[in-house]
Amino acid sequence: MALPGSLWRQPANRGLVSHCTHHHIVVFLLTFFSYSLLHASRKTFSNVKVSISSQWTPSCLNSTAPELRPYEVWNSSHLFPNAEEATLFLGTLDTIFLFSYAVGLFVSGIVGDRLNLRWVLSFGMCSSALVVFFFGTLTEWLHFYNKWFYCCLWVVNGLLQSTGWPCVVAVMGNWFGKAGRGFVFGLWSACASVGNILGAFLASCVLKYGYEYAFLVTASVQFAGGVIVFFGLLTSPKEVGLPELGADEDGSVEEDANRPLMGNDDADDDDRNYSIQATDTDNQPKAIGFFQACCLPGVVLYSLAYACLKLVNYSFFFWLPFYLSNNFGWKEAEADQLSIWYDVGGIIGGTIQGLISDVLQKRAPVLAISLLFAVASLFGYSRSPNSKPINGVIMAITGFFIGGPSNMISSAISADLGRQDLVKGSSEALATVTGIVDGTGSIGAAVGQYLVSLIQENLGWMWVFYFFILMTSSTILFISPLIVREIKLLLHERRLRMLAE
Repeated sequence: MALPGSLWRQPANRGLVSHCTHHHIVVFLLTFFSYSLLHASRKTFSNVKVSISSQWTPSCLNSTAPELRPYEVWNSSHLFPNAEEATLFLGTLDTIFLFSYAVGLFVSGIVGDRLNLRWVLSFGMCSSALVVFFFGTLTEWLHFYNKWFYCCLWVVNGLLQSTGWPCVVAVMGNWFGKAGRGFVFGLWSACASVGNILGAFLASCVLKYGYEYAFLVTASVQFAGGVIVFFGLLTSPKEVGLPELGADEDGSVEEDANRPLMGNDDADDDDRNYSIQATDTDNQPKAIGFFQACCLPGVVLYSLAYACLKLVNYSFFFWLPFYLSNNFGWKEAEADQLSIWYDVGGIIGGTIQGLISDVLQKRAPVLAISLLFAVASLFGYSRSPNSKPINGVIMAITGFFIGGPSNMISSAISADLGRQDLVKGSSEALATVTGIVDGTGSIGAAVGQYLVSLIQENLGWMWVFYFFILMTSSTILFISPLIVREIKLLLHERRLRMLAE
C-alpha cells in the first residue's frame, strides 16, 4: 500500500547536500557572522553594567586611599546618588532599546521585502556601530554624561539594529529549502549565542582599560563586518544564475522538499489554488502586506509565544553577568566569562532540537518538551550554590532548554511561516513574517527588562526566577493548539504507515 503524497518525505540530509554549493556556504557564513556582530555589540552593554554603574555613582573612598581622579571630573559623571538608581536606569535603557527594536522590526521586515536586503543589512550594521561608539566610547572620552542623550542614542540603536534579523532570515530562507531546514537553521541560529560569546570575550579582554574600550572594539568590528556584507553578500540564488527554491527541474520531489511544514496537509487540491498573492504574469514575487502576514496560520500564536519566551531569554542575556556579580559577589570579568555557558547550551539546544524536528517533520511537540524541561531547569538554577563549576553546568542546561526553543521560533519556524502554501513560497513574505514574530517577541522582552529590575529591587532574585517560570509556562499555553494539531498529525501518519506495512 502506497503512502499518500502528503506523508511522503524526501530524506532531509540527501535533499540538503545535493543542492548545496559554495554560494550556500558563503551566504551561511556571512549572514551568521553579520548577526553575531550585532549581538556582540548588544552583549557589550550587559557585560559592562557594573562598571557603568560604578562610573555613574559616588565611590566611597577610604581616607587613606589615593584619589583616583580630580573631584570635578568625578562630579561630572555623578548621574545617580546610589547604585540602586543607576541599576534601575540601566534596566530602563534595556527597555527603551527593546521597544525601539520591536517597532523597528515591524518596519524593517516590510522594508526588507521591498528593498535590496544587502543594502538594508549593511546600512543597519554600519550605522549601529557608529551609535554604539558614540554611546559608550565618545561620551566617556569627552566626559559628557546625560541621561536624555543616552536614551536618544539607545532608541536610534534599537531602530538600526532591527534591520538585522529580518534580513538575514529572509536571505537564508531564499537559499535553503525545507529539506534539513530545522538542522540548518538550528545550527545557523547559534549566531546570536556566538555573538554573545564574542561580545563577552572582547569586553572581558579590554575591560581593565575602561568600559569605553569594550564599546570601541565591538563597534569597530561590527562596522568592518557591515562593509564586508555590502560587497560580498548574495541575497538570492538568482543573482548567480541558480534556480530559486521550488523552481528546479526535479519536479514533485523538489517541490515536496521545499514545501514548508506550516502547509495545510489536510487541504483539498482545490483549496490549494487559493493564495494571498494574486498570480503575477511576469513571475515576479510581490511583497504581502502587514495584516495579510498577520493572518497567516500560526503567525499570531507563535508571535505571542515568542513574546513570553524572548522575555526570559533576553533577561538572561541582559542581566546574567550582573546577577552573577551582584548575587554571588564574583568579579565582573569572571561573571562575563561564566555567562558564556548559557549561550553554549543554547547553541547545542537549537541544533539538536532543530534536527529532531526535521526527523519528526513537526516543530511544536519538540518545543513543548523542551519548554517543560526549561521550567525544571529554571527552578534548579534559582537554587544554584555559590560554586562556579556547578553554576556553569546548570546554566548550560538552562540555556539548552530555553535558548534552543527561542532559536527555533526566531529562525526555522519563522521561515516555515513565511513560506506557507498560502503565499506560494514567495520569498517576499519572509522578512515581513520574521519582523512580526521577532517584533512581538521584542515587545515582550522590553516589558520584561523593566519588570525584572523592579522585581529584583523590591522582592529579590528568587521572585525573578518565579517570574521566568510563569512566562515559560505561558509560552507552552500559547502554542498548545499547534501542539495538539501536530501530535494528531503524527499519530495519523503513524497509523497510515502501519497500514502500509
